[in-house]
Amino acid sequence: MSGTAAPDGQRSVFILSPRDRDGLCHAVQAAGWHAIGARRASDAPQRYLRSEAQIALIDMRDGGEAERLLAPLVPATVAGGGALIILVDGIDTASIPALLTAGATHFLTEPFTQAALNATLWSAERLVERLGGGAMHSRRAQRIRRGDALYWEMDRNRGQVRLSENLARQLDLPDRYMTASGLLRRLSRPERRAALAALQSLGRSGRSAAFAHDVPGRDGDRLVHHLRYADGVPAADVEWLHGGNEQEGVGRDYLTGLYSRQAALDWLDGRAGLATTILLLSISQFDRMNAAYGQVVGDALLGRIARRIERVAGDVAEGATVARIAGTEFLVGLTGEAAERDRATFLARQIIGAIGRPFSAGDHLIRLTARCGIAQSRPEDDATYLLKRAGTALADARRTDGEGIRILSAEKRSRQVDSDQLETDLRLALDRGEIGIAFQPQYSVGQERIIGVEALARWNHSQYGPLGAGILFTTAERSDYMLPLSAHIQAEALRQAAAWPRALSDLRLSLNVTAADIAQPGFLSEFLALVDRAGFPRSRLTVEITESGLIEDVSAAAALLTALRGEGLAVAIDDFGTGYSSLAYLKNLPLDYLKIDSGLAQDISGTARDRIIVRGVIHMAKSLGLKVIAEGVETEQQLDLLAHEGCDYYQGFLRSAGVSSDELVALVLKT
Repeated sequence: MSGTAAPDGQRSVFILSPRDRDGLCHAVQAAGWHAIGARRASDAPQRYLRSEAQIALIDMRDGGEAERLLAPLVPATVAGGGALIILVDGIDTASIPALLTAGATHFLTEPFTQAALNATLWSAERLVERLGGGAMHSRRAQRIRRGDALYWEMDRNRGQVRLSENLARQLDLPDRYMTASGLLRRLSRPERRAALAALQSLGRSGRSAAFAHDVPGRDGDRLVHHLRYADGVPAADVEWLHGGNEQEGVGRDYLTGLYSRQAALDWLDGRAGLATTILLLSISQFDRMNAAYGQVVGDALLGRIARRIERVAGDVAEGATVARIAGTEFLVGLTGEAAERDRATFLARQIIGAIGRPFSAGDHLIRLTARCGIAQSRPEDDATYLLKRAGTALADARRTDGEGIRILSAEKRSRQVDSDQLETDLRLALDRGEIGIAFQPQYSVGQERIIGVEALARWNHSQYGPLGAGILFTTAERSDYMLPLSAHIQAEALRQAAAWPRALSDLRLSLNVTAADIAQPGFLSEFLALVDRAGFPRSRLTVEITESGLIEDVSAAAALLTALRGEGLAVAIDDFGTGYSSLAYLKNLPLDYLKIDSGLAQDISGTARDRIIVRGVIHMAKSLGLKVIAEGVETEQQLDLLAHEGCDYYQGFLRSAGVSSDELVALVLKT
């Protein structure tokens, strides 16, 4: 590999060129960028992820094979939030659309000028900044991925070992270049023999090997060198075995740039006796994501998760320490005011929300969930025991279906977070104007046209920030406040929808009606009066009733739905597939739409058995004359399969999350 760690603040480009690596590196460097060059495609994704670069440039001149050069790097750049430039011959421009479809984000044609190269690089940088949340976060992510790293690699041109800046500093070397023999002579004889044996093993088998040694002049400190080949020459990633981790810049997790587990424990030990709170976060079912998309995408996503955690922690709790403990577990350490229980809980909610936002990976939107255990320190806690207590709270959070946060406070009891406070706050939320409405667009399958929206509730809590509908309705059910909440949501959604401009005059509005609503005497007349007072046309309104809200009394439900349809409204069963899913009773209900639950809709891209079940539901609904709406559609593959089976409409993150009225107007005008 050509190139070293970039100087602080300098942008980097990873270059894959089988024939002209050095020439392209020089051109990129002349444009003011740092170049990291490689010739082999086989391990390019791993090397890109381990570099500080977020832009990759692939040399496709001379008929470079897309399958061999481009395809392996696409998942790494896309999942990592990077940009991918292809360089093609000027006479081969006809191939560019296919290469862009395959995953490239930018292109450059040969022959190119220095100005054209620079413009393309800056265009790619803008994309990286947009994906990464701004220039500051993007540059920080670049620096952290290799800025603290300990590594060395052979430099073919010099015939010497080139050390990372940090490794040279830790070994107290005046120069980053030295001969291999000179480096070995710094080791004791037994350690030298072990190093030579590891190098010989690497040379014979090509497989990774390792050796360890004491650090000269620093008793008790040892380094381990993990040997590998980089572009056909030996290289090594180096880490501390123990000691030294308290050194500035050491103790970093190589994949995410966060502090390592040992560095986090050292940080906690240094705060013994101080009020400290730690959040221990775990990403759920990440092994399934790895199985579906591959290890490269998984590694890249861990880096993006780390950036989201850092960003939220930095915004909410200045001075927070963030570490990757192991696998998919992350720690956030808090002191001072940030360590107070309410503040820590708020931060946990914000981080879980940030992780829950979809990650883009090519044609897919990958959705992850997280759980959090919170432990507050006690005088007798050391670092290890405090981490263990957070682990106990996390294990408790994993066993529950709620928002997935548990606190282990100074008392030894783990409990659900702030449920009593939320119940109290909900009764004030309506007066405070904290309950808002978002409209999720519904699209016609096979078209980009928005045909309707579903009104969704959002709680903008004064202390905890935005809370989703799941927490809102769970709290309402627990506090026996469902009826006032439902009435407020229906009235507010109708009020906003009635004020839409003429451009939205064809859109349908779907309102959710709860089991508690329909059980009330006089529900029908009161609901129709509400609609008429708002001035929204009955002919454009769909009432959505959950499956579980109907099954207790099918005959009464049938009478109610018949009455609603008789008054000009359409009726849908919502979340079909989450309850009893009785196909027998479904034929007795007068319906217009069947809405497939998001979990069932997403199963269509799973196993053959999953597809058979979803196909059966869709075909059954169609045979009864119902239109089918799929919820929670997140990928093009899911949409294609649903369309093939005859689904009529869909909604989900593939096209749009819930938006405000103003955002909806802009979205409709744009399509």
